[in-house]
Amino acid sequence: MLRLEPRRLRATRSFWSSAVLSAKSTENPYTKTILLPKTSFPLRAEAAKREHLFRDRCTKELYPWQLKHNPKDLFILHDGPPYANGNVHSGHAMNKILKDIINRYKMLQGHKVFYRPGWDCHGLPIELKALEQIRIKGKKSLTPTEIRKIAREKALLEVDKQMASFKSWGVMGDWNKPYLTLSNDYEIRQLRVLVDMIKQGHIYRQLKPVYWSPSSRSALAESELEYNEHHVSKSIHVRFRLSQLAPALAEKYKWGDTPLYALIWTTTPWTIPSNKAISVHPELRYALVKVGQDAYVVASDRVEALQQELEAEHIEILDQVQGSELLGSEYIHPLNQENLPVIGGEHVTAESGTGLVHTAPGHGMEDYEICLKHNIPMLSLVDDDGKFTKEAGERLQGKFAFTDGNHAVMDMLQNKSALVLASDYTHKYPYDWRTKQPVMLRATAQWFANVEHLQTQAVENLKKVRMVPEVSIRRLEQFTLSRKEWCISRQRAWGVPIPALYDEEGNALLTETSVEHIIQVLQERGTDAWWEEQDDQVFVAPEYRHKKYRRGYDTMDVWFDSGTSWTMLRDMPGRDPQLPLADVYLEGSDQHRGWFQSSLLTSVAVTGKAPYSTLITHGFALDEKGNKMSKSLGNTLEPVLITEGGQDKKKNPAYGVDVLRLWVANCEYTRDVSIGPLIIAQISDSLRKVRTTARFLLGNLHDFKQQDYVDYDQLQEIDQYMLHELYSYNDRVTHAYDDYAFNR
Repeated sequence: MLRLEPRRLRATRSFWSSAVLSAKSTENPYTKTILLPKTSFPLRAEAAKREHLFRDRCTKELYPWQLKHNPKDLFILHDGPPYANGNVHSGHAMNKILKDIINRYKMLQGHKVFYRPGWDCHGLPIELKALEQIRIKGKKSLTPTEIRKIAREKALLEVDKQMASFKSWGVMGDWNKPYLTLSNDYEIRQLRVLVDMIKQGHIYRQLKPVYWSPSSRSALAESELEYNEHHVSKSIHVRFRLSQLAPALAEKYKWGDTPLYALIWTTTPWTIPSNKAISVHPELRYALVKVGQDAYVVASDRVEALQQELEAEHIEILDQVQGSELLGSEYIHPLNQENLPVIGGEHVTAESGTGLVHTAPGHGMEDYEICLKHNIPMLSLVDDDGKFTKEAGERLQGKFAFTDGNHAVMDMLQNKSALVLASDYTHKYPYDWRTKQPVMLRATAQWFANVEHLQTQAVENLKKVRMVPEVSIRRLEQFTLSRKEWCISRQRAWGVPIPALYDEEGNALLTETSVEHIIQVLQERGTDAWWEEQDDQVFVAPEYRHKKYRRGYDTMDVWFDSGTSWTMLRDMPGRDPQLPLADVYLEGSDQHRGWFQSSLLTSVAVTGKAPYSTLITHGFALDEKGNKMSKSLGNTLEPVLITEGGQDKKKNPAYGVDVLRLWVANCEYTRDVSIGPLIIAQISDSLRKVRTTARFLLGNLHDFKQQDYVDYDQLQEIDQYMLHELYSYNDRVTHAYDDYAFNR
C-alpha cells in the first residue's frame, strides 16, 4: 500500500463545483450535470473463464520484474516447506495466500521480494508409499536403494501436484527454482550443519529410552508425537514380596511371619518383566497396612483411594514410616525370582497410584535416570516391532507388548499370586503422528543433539524476534525449554544418512574429520551412494584407515532436514549480513514444536542467532461449526471446489481464486478460522460489492482528460475533506499491513 500525501492528491473532477453550461438554446441545460458512468469492465467476474488470462502477468512475469526494477532493499519471506505428500487443503491455502499478501505489500512499498518455495521430501509417509510396491509387484522386500528410488519419484510427483495448486492461487514466487530437501545441494548443506554441531560437542550417541513407534519401526522425537486423550490401557496393581527389610522398617513391622509386600500400580503391564527396582520418595510418609490377611506398604496419602480401588471393607494401618526408612530394603521379582532394591527417587509422588513406582530403566526416562545414579543395569525385552524377544522367555517371545503380551504378563502374575487388581484405564497417551498408532518408551542406541546446551541462548534470541501474535512467544519458549535433548536418528531408508562409521567392536566414529571426508564423497556421488557403494572403506578418511569400519544406516529426523532450510539463505546477494537470514517466517501454530523450534535450535547452534526477524503464527482452518475438518466426517472444503466449483455448479459454484484469497485476507488468522459453503458465499457477496464499486469508479473516469485535473487548493471544502478521508484511510490501512493485521 503506497503512502499518499494529502496535498498531492487531486480530484479527477469536482462534482460539487458549478457546471459550465452551453449557451445553445437547443440543448437541455442539465444534460452535462447528469453522471452517466461508462466502462467495459464487466459486471460479472466469470473468474473460472478469465483468471488464466491474467495469472502469468501477475505472478510468473511479475516476480522477476520486481527483483530487477524495485529500488529498495531485499525483503525475504522464507517458506516453511510443506510435506510433499497428499492433496492440498484449506490450511495450505491460508498459509500460502497469507505469505503472498505480505510479499505483494512489500513489493508495492518498493522492496525487492525474495520468495523461494520449498518442500519437505523425506520421511515415513513417502517411504510407506514406496513400500506399497512390495504388495503391488508381489515382492518379498525392497532394498534400501529401491525404496529410495521409488520414494524420490513419489515425492517429486507430489511436489509437481502441490506446486500446480499453489500457482493456481496466484501466489508469486520463484517457482522455477524451489528448494527440495531431497536435492543433493540441500542435503550437503544439512550435513555441514551437522558437522558444525559435532565440532561444538552438541551431537552424541547413547543407549537410553526413547519414544519408539512399533508401527513405523523407528525412534521418534517429542515433536513427532500427538496425544490421544481417550487411549485405554490395562491398569494393574502388583505386589512384590519384600525379602529383606531395612533396619528402621524391620523395627516397626511387628506382624510376625506374615510377608510384607510393596504394592505398585502401572498402566504398562508389559514392562513388568523388565523391572529392576521400586522407587519411593524419601520424604513421603508410608503406611504399613493390613488388607484382609495381607500386609502392604503404600503411601499414607493413598490409603483411602486404595480402599476404594480394592473395594476393601476395611484397611487397618499398622504403623507409618518415612520413605527414607524403606531405602535398603529388597524384594523378590515374582517372574524371575531376582532380588532387587528399593531406591529413592524425587520423581515419586502420592498424587496417583500407590506412592511406590515400578521402575524399568529400559522403558522410562525417569526410571533410566534414577537407575543410572544407582548403577542399576538397563533391561529391555522388546524388539523393533514391539514384540517380546527370546530373552523374555518362551511364554512371552513373539507376543506384541500392547496386546497379547500384556495379557500374557498379567496371566503370569496371576499364576504367581502377584496380581492384586486389573482394570481398564482411560488416559492421555502418546501416538505416532504419522501412523496414528501408540508408541512406547524403549531403550535403543540413538544419536542425540544436546538441546540443554542451546536452550538459554535460544530463548535469549527469541526476545529479539517480533512475534505475531505477541503471546505466541510463550508457547515457543515452553517447547524449547521443555526438552533437554533431541533424538535425531531414525531407522528408515528414505532420508539423509547420519554419516557414522562403526568399528568391529561396534564403537561409533562421528568426528569432524571423518564426516568432512564423507561429505566430499556424497557431494560427488549423491547420498544414494551411502547405500549403493559396496566398499565401506571408500567412506573412511585416510586418518582412520588403520582399522576396518562399516557404515551405519540411520537417517536424520525430518525436523532436522527442514530445520536447516535457513542454510538456503546464507550469502544472499544484497542482504545485510548483520540481519537475521529471513525477515519473516510464517506457519501454523503446530510449528512451535516443529519447524519454528528446529530452525531456531540449529541456527543458534551454528550462527549464534535466530534465523528470523519476525515470526508469524496462524491458526487452523476449521469447518463452519468450529470443528476440525476430516474426510471421514465429510466436513472438508477443498480449495479447488471453491475456485473451480463442483459438477453441480448450482450447489458448488466456481467462485474463482479472488474469493479464496479474500477469505484469507478477511479472517483473524492468528486464531483458528472457519470455512464452509455459507462463509464462502458471504465472502463472494463482499467481493461483488467491491467489484461493483470499482466498476462505478472506472465508469466515472471513462471520459477523464488531463485538463480536468483540479489543483487541491482550488477544490471545494467538501472535496478536500473527502481527499483527507481517503488519505487517513490509506494511512490506517498501511499501518495495519505493517502490523500484519490484514482484516483490521
